[in-house]
Amino acid sequence: MVDLKAGSRPPWVGLGAAVWVQIAAGNAYTFSLYSPVLKSVLGFSQQQLTILGVANDIGENVGILPGIACNKLPPWSVLLVGVFTSFFGYGVIWLAVTQTLPSVPYWVLWCALCVATNSSAWLGTAVLVTNMRNFPLCRGTVAGILKGYIGLSGAVFTEVFTMVLNGSASNHLLLLTLGIPAIGLAMMYFVRPCTPALGEDSREHGHFLFVQGASVALAVYLLTTTILKGFLSLGNAISYTFIAVMVVLLMAPLAIPLKMTLFPVTSKKQGEQADLVGDEGDSNTMDPLLTPSSSATNIGSYYESEDVSEVDMLLAVGEGAVKKKRKPRRGEDFTFREAIVKADFWLLWVVYFFGVGSGVTVLNNLAQIGVSLGVNDATILLSLFSFCNFLGRLGSGVVSEHFVRSKTIPRTFWMAVTQSIMVLTFLLYASAMNGTLYAATALLGVCYGVQFGIMIPTASELFGLKHFGIIFNFIGLGNPVGALLFSGWLAGQVYDTEAAKQLGSSCIGVNCFRLTFLVLAGLCGVGTLLSIVLTVRLKPVYQMLYANGSFRLPQSSDH
Repeated sequence: MVDLKAGSRPPWVGLGAAVWVQIAAGNAYTFSLYSPVLKSVLGFSQQQLTILGVANDIGENVGILPGIACNKLPPWSVLLVGVFTSFFGYGVIWLAVTQTLPSVPYWVLWCALCVATNSSAWLGTAVLVTNMRNFPLCRGTVAGILKGYIGLSGAVFTEVFTMVLNGSASNHLLLLTLGIPAIGLAMMYFVRPCTPALGEDSREHGHFLFVQGASVALAVYLLTTTILKGFLSLGNAISYTFIAVMVVLLMAPLAIPLKMTLFPVTSKKQGEQADLVGDEGDSNTMDPLLTPSSSATNIGSYYESEDVSEVDMLLAVGEGAVKKKRKPRRGEDFTFREAIVKADFWLLWVVYFFGVGSGVTVLNNLAQIGVSLGVNDATILLSLFSFCNFLGRLGSGVVSEHFVRSKTIPRTFWMAVTQSIMVLTFLLYASAMNGTLYAATALLGVCYGVQFGIMIPTASELFGLKHFGIIFNFIGLGNPVGALLFSGWLAGQVYDTEAAKQLGSSCIGVNCFRLTFLVLAGLCGVGTLLSIVLTVRLKPVYQMLYANGSFRLPQSSDH
């Protein structure tokens, strides 16, 4: 790990670079922009299109290999894999849509889309794991910011799609083929591990507030300009100006390392900070949360204090072992094998599966849902969903961080709240009452985003950061599994059945998705109950982890 002073510029440079990588990693959220062309140019049915949507989600969320790679390879090499997968995957789809490669088999396109969107897993995992380790005391905040920006990526691409590419799906695919690799190559030097700070710093809190404010400003700007483009005829000069302002807002987080360069902390203040860290370093709450030997320094001492009977010791010696180490406790570093045998792991997986699986079903079919209810242009719906998805991701990090520190309320409490709201949202979709489409989409976007913003820091707090990459990516498989079952099978079957009744390939009316929405409402009801059970189970764990108002490793607590 790079030996850098805690709180120095490189972690903030890496966070600023991660913003751009996360925007690129959100390429999977643009499926609705080019899916109509796949259907019209290549002649696919709605079920074939939804199965491609499943490929989109599988590629985006299958991050087991990136998770393993993050423990064995430097971040730049993980990013490089994402660069190659996006180039080759989207390149094949672009060649098919432009008819440069005529008669491309369906299975080839399905695999190409899996490969293309798998770039999201490689890019996103590299920057998320690296920054969570660089800022271990602010896990909820960091996860909220980074997942918030990836939630905004759909709106960013929609802005470019409408204002620069003039709604051309083929040009959009070309942008994904070339633009994502360009961003990955440009940012890979700046995303690197640094020594984390040993204690909390008030300046760091201000820096995070600035990044959060910049992301909210970007979100409001994107929503406003997309709506203006939808209702007004804007010239090229104005459109390009809007894009230029968007780029400036995306660069805003880099103002923090720039400020630290232009106005460095004086040597006196540095000495005071070092003394503070040194004084507090003896306390348990200020131990480094991730070092190259975190298990040895933070957990190894626990083994030494355990009582071992003479019989046990004799048996151990007889078997050739000196000492039998106990299993880790929640809050310590788990291996993947140790984590997957825990009930809390699978409860978190199932709750996340119901939440994101139902949400991604709507996202994948948003264009068709809009058409069936009389909204032919899905760009505003997609921008609204992206904006609210961002609010859910960012807000869940801020809100859960506040309540976990002040009231030791487990983060999963907010999964219970939002999935109960999702039940009402799906019933609102099913009712198809006038004026409810946009309201339901906004509510669903917020609740969908919360699932991401809560699952990630929860997984790191329960099972540690050492194998965090593979653990959170395995839980993330709930997204593609949900997409396969709820979008590819359920929604596609219901839609095609209703379309056949209308003697066409397209379906118009409330019945196109009504049954799907009712089933999704029931699933989120079950998810609400399970998340309540998980929250009750985790309450004593969070009381231990946040006993002093900030995160600390447990010193004496059994599983």
